[in-house]
Amino acid sequence: MTATDSSALRAMPDIATEPQAATAGVLDWVGMDEIAAPVRLALADGSIVQSPARVAAFVNLKRPDARGIHMSRLYLHVDRHLSSEPLTPCSLRRLLRDFLDSHADLSDRAKVSIRFDHMVRRPALRSDNSGWKSYPIQVSASLHEGQFALELGCQIAYSSTCPCSAALARQLIQQRFAADFADRPLSREAVLDWLGREQGIVATPHSQRSLAEVRVRLAPGFEFPILDLIDRVEDALQTPVQTAVKREDEQAFALLNGQNLMFCEDAARRMQHALDADERIADFWVRASHLESLHPHDAVAVASKGVRGGYGADPAP
Repeated sequence: MTATDSSALRAMPDIATEPQAATAGVLDWVGMDEIAAPVRLALADGSIVQSPARVAAFVNLKRPDARGIHMSRLYLHVDRHLSSEPLTPCSLRRLLRDFLDSHADLSDRAKVSIRFDHMVRRPALRSDNSGWKSYPIQVSASLHEGQFALELGCQIAYSSTCPCSAALARQLIQQRFAADFADRPLSREAVLDWLGREQGIVATPHSQRSLAEVRVRLAPGFEFPILDLIDRVEDALQTPVQTAVKREDEQAFALLNGQNLMFCEDAARRMQHALDADERIADFWVRASHLESLHPHDAVAVASKGVRGGYGADPAP
């Protein structure tokens, strides 16, 4: 590189640092969204898994006379941190600290959001098969005046069978039974044969794929309980959707649905009670959406922990 070339590089203009008094003003957040990056997670067995992620990185702009922030610095910090170490509360705090240190004259608040799919291998209900389930995860963190806040979110698909529909179906089956056996002698063999025929079980309750959306604020001192959170919600609902399914698995799934009839209100309360008992969770917000097969619209129930100044029961996801 010649001296002339070196001088030209040193003199490259930085428009972002030039003030524009005519449009001066502070900005709540400035940054980048949809950054492609890897995310590394340490599993309970000590292994590390890596997944593709999308990252949103932001700082505020507190100086009204500054035209912009240094977006490339945010990107480089995201790339360096997420590529080199597993995702933990401590690593996120260091990342946000680097955001602010590199914008010391411009910003005093920083936040980051990381979205990825967490793959978990799940066994079948009865058979020896297993398959992969994908859970959308979002990890969000913020740092302001030394206060670090951390949120973990996930989406979990499950099945819901309507209790009202089940009761109506039972009534129709009773009516058909009374009609079919009005003039027939009752015997164990005749009833068993009747129960195994479509002409006997004339009605079935409607069920549908449903979605649990969960957001939790973690108490200080705990690592990411991603799989624990998923398992706690699935155990509360009892009817998570399955992967590999043979006939014996489908029959077991039908049994679980019959034993766990749920309105969306029931599902929301089940999740509420399960998360309320977890000491790692300082606050939570849950939304149960039943994607109705009876209607063209969804049935929705929302619950929260009820912390003062916390999530509240905003129905928006």
